Amino acid sequence: MSWLVTGGAGYIGAHVINSLITADEEVVAVDDLSTGNATRVPPGVRLVAANLLDQGSVRRLFTEHHVTGVVHLAAKKRVDESLRQPSRYFRENVEALRVLLDECVAADVQSFVFSSSAAVYGEPDTTTVDEDVACRPTTPYGQTKLAGEWLVRGVGAATGMRTLALRYFNVAGSASAALADTYLANLVPLVLDALQRGQAPKIFGADYATPDGTCVRDYIHVADVADAHVAAARALERGDITSGQALNIGTGSGVSVREVVDLAIAITGRDVQPVVEPRRPGDSPAVVAAVERARQELHWTAVRSLSDMIVSAWQAVQHGMRVASPL
Repeated sequence: MSWLVTGGAGYIGAHVINSLITADEEVVAVDDLSTGNATRVPPGVRLVAANLLDQGSVRRLFTEHHVTGVVHLAAKKRVDESLRQPSRYFRENVEALRVLLDECVAADVQSFVFSSSAAVYGEPDTTTVDEDVACRPTTPYGQTKLAGEWLVRGVGAATGMRTLALRYFNVAGSASAALADTYLANLVPLVLDALQRGQAPKIFGADYATPDGTCVRDYIHVADVADAHVAAARALERGDITSGQALNIGTGSGVSVREVVDLAIAITGRDVQPVVEPRRPGDSPAVVAAVERARQELHWTAVRSLSDMIVSAWQAVQHGMRVASPL
């Protein structure tokens, strides 16, 4: 098969491309380069600079590259920005997906992997979240991801295109310095940036009903996430998985914010203590993925540790990769 990876110049997209290539899959990438970096795309992979809202450009992609499968990662993903610009997020994340799916159907694309998010669950009432927990997203970003799942599943059911949605939890780390996460809003790059600057990392809220009072999350290495995409692509190729499913992609283990910060301080060797700030609105005390369904369906499991995530991210910082502040 020939796989089109949308958002291929992004943090997760570039890792997915590398994993697909390692698995001997043929790949072409598309990215509007609004946040992606063309240097992330490996030599030998064609990168098309285009916006998925441009239906003519999308149609040419399928015509020129004989695409038979799609991994769709292109999306706006800043939660705070989505609260200020909900209309833009529905246009970029849902309308662009509709255009892409229309062209997939016209080109007889056989398989479609959709990049979703744990944000679809909102603020669940349970700590361990399985795929049957009610989806009640609390932000426009999460709402667009849930709407995307519905749209992908509906098109698949109507046309016979095989589809899967992967709900990522907290992605961190890097397979190499060149592919590092440069977005200064995610916890690991935020903490490492502070340590690199000689500043104290911030912990938002230390009075939650958790073992150490700080929020607990499921952190997963981006290389494991990329491997999950390969497993999903292969399962769809074989046709031995139930189409239309949504699967959690995490480790199944919770780690507190304080544990992340303390490990980052130890790894970097910085002599500093974190500063506790007031809670941020909307932060749930603990959200951890139930991952048994992904293990069963994809024959995949996360294998990299939190230490692997922080060490790899710190190496990227040491090699001069600077994080980007949210606007």
